[in-house]
Amino acid sequence: MEEQIHRIPIFSPERESIGEIELPAVIAQQPPREHLLFEMVKMQLANRRAGTAATKTRGFVRGGGKKPWRQKGTGRARSGSTRSPLWVGGGTIFGPQPRSYTYHLPKSARRTALRAALAHKHREGALFIVNEIALPELKTKRMIEFLSRLQLGKSVLVVIAEANERVEKAAHNLPEVKVLRCEGLNVYDVLRHRQVLFTQAAFQKMNERLAA
Repeated sequence: MEEQIHRIPIFSPERESIGEIELPAVIAQQPPREHLLFEMVKMQLANRRAGTAATKTRGFVRGGGKKPWRQKGTGRARSGSTRSPLWVGGGTIFGPQPRSYTYHLPKSARRTALRAALAHKHREGALFIVNEIALPELKTKRMIEFLSRLQLGKSVLVVIAEANERVEKAAHNLPEVKVLRCEGLNVYDVLRHRQVLFTQAAFQKMNERLAA
């Protein structure tokens, strides 16, 4: 049985079809991997955590050096410091301390997850390719006009092949539009946006990255 070839149309900035490009089989035939996608998103969010939450243990709370009352003869429980965790204003027991939440999945799992995320967008009809992005000036309204001509919605991940200050800054004020360079393409951003738009050069670089 012959493998089905999946092709994606290439549009001009005016949404005119000017050709097609083949979607690699490693992406097109990637089965849904919900749990792997979940693990990837969890990993990415964990790696973005600042890990700066902190509480003071009794050793860090100011004061409490004097014994509140004598050890015996008062009828009360013995106590050595007003900064005990049992007292109001005392320290915290087992509170959070600054730490790193970073961890990594294997490289093969990360690559497979990205393939699965792109395959999901392709099955939804939410994967688009444009031959180039050329804005006449660095203005947010020019990016809005560009996406409007392509008949894309408000939530779009734009993937470019290399640094393009005009495109990256023009989309900066659009809360649901994000511009990524190809090497920064990741599962979280692919799934977070409703549509994914590649430039033709970025799509070819992405194919080379995921073909290995």
